[in-house]
Amino acid sequence: MTITRQDIEAKANEIVSAVNQTKESARDTAVAAGVVVAILILLAFVFGRRRGSRNKTLIEVYRV
Repeated sequence: MTITRQDIEAKANEIVSAVNQTKESARDTAVAAGVVVAILILLAFVFGRRRGSRNKTLIEVYRV
């Protein structure tokens, strides 16, 4: 059994395509995770701000 140049090129192309598919899948997953994290941070900010203004104690000082 001999290994020809075409065999090596075919296997290399197969590996490259597998790596590219994995890279695209990982990129899609990372983008989705980034969007979810950004939404969670935004929600925490909005609800924290709302809760902070609702329970805030206001002290007024008058000078005579």
